[in-house]
Amino acid sequence: MITRLNSLAIIIASIIGIASCGNPTAQNRPAASAVPVNVQKVAKQNVVYHNEYPATVVALNEVELRSEVGGYITGISFKEGQKVKRGQRLYTLDQRKYTAAKAQAEANLKVAKANLEKAQKDADRYTALSEKDAIAKQQLDYALTELDNAKSRVAAAEADLVTANTNLRYSVITAPFDGTIGISNVRIGTFVSLGQTLLNTISSDNPMGVDFVIDEKELNKYLALEQSADNKEKSVFTIALPDKSLYGDAGEISVIDRAVDPQTGTIKIRLVFPNAQRKLRAGISATVRVLNENSGEQIMIPYKAVTEQMSENFVFVEDNGVVKQTRIELGKRIHEKVIVKSGLQVGQNIVVEGIQKLRDGVPVQAAFLEAGEKTARK
Repeated sequence: MITRLNSLAIIIASIIGIASCGNPTAQNRPAASAVPVNVQKVAKQNVVYHNEYPATVVALNEVELRSEVGGYITGISFKEGQKVKRGQRLYTLDQRKYTAAKAQAEANLKVAKANLEKAQKDADRYTALSEKDAIAKQQLDYALTELDNAKSRVAAAEADLVTANTNLRYSVITAPFDGTIGISNVRIGTFVSLGQTLLNTISSDNPMGVDFVIDEKELNKYLALEQSADNKEKSVFTIALPDKSLYGDAGEISVIDRAVDPQTGTIKIRLVFPNAQRKLRAGISATVRVLNENSGEQIMIPYKAVTEQMSENFVFVEDNGVVKQTRIELGKRIHEKVIVKSGLQVGQNIVVEGIQKLRDGVPVQAAFLEAGEKTARK
């Protein structure tokens, strides 16, 4: 029974083999089946992108308020956090001893001037008598010396009065410029030491500066931008705030620092932004966004189509059902896409899905995808 079955199987296999040899389709079937992939035609897109740098918002003018005289705080004449005008009274120190010192200086000056007047009369009288040889020359010398001393005492008294007036004026601390004042570090009754106690900080708030650093290799680019009309006329410089929102106004280069830091190879740049709404506050961490000079029509492809080997980037280009591994040079990555600087031509087909099973020269069964958005932004 088993022998008959084996014989029957051999006969059937022989029939199938003969049939296959006579079937043209079976003879022409490739040894390796085509790999199913999705491809996309290479096209240019209008790309607007930026180079980004960490930055800090700074006040263009900022002063720590300290008293130039000592004493107790007797008055605070502002609301914390409010805008103040130049010359506006902010703090008042106890003025009693400074008022008394001024009165004393005025009295001393009055006495000194009276003594000077007497000394002048004595000198004039002794000079006249000396001309007639009516007195000893020594008496005239004494009179002239006393006149010089009286003049010196008047000068000293005048200087003391200036000092007294200055101290009295310093007992009232005023705003040195228009700006915003912070939270006070002292209260009424606090004793203030001359030049030591920090009372408050006042800073300008419109416009505001934004500081960031660049590599020394980029210096020439920014020097050119500083002189370019683009610095002011276009939105070359924008900033993103800590919540990732974009600040509404564009800025411009205010100053490029005088020297490169030899330890880091970087140099500081300060931008200036209008701040009428006071959204920018000193100390905020921001991101400077500099419009890239290569923005415009660029070849862009999905980043997932790129493979990396030995620090080089490749894509699979499909042509007539076969893929070829092609080396490319990448530019800026923007979200899920990346700019291709070289290696691809418009109209070529690249594999964007199914690249895991591919190698150079493998046949594929391609399905086309749409190119996607016409404009990519970041």
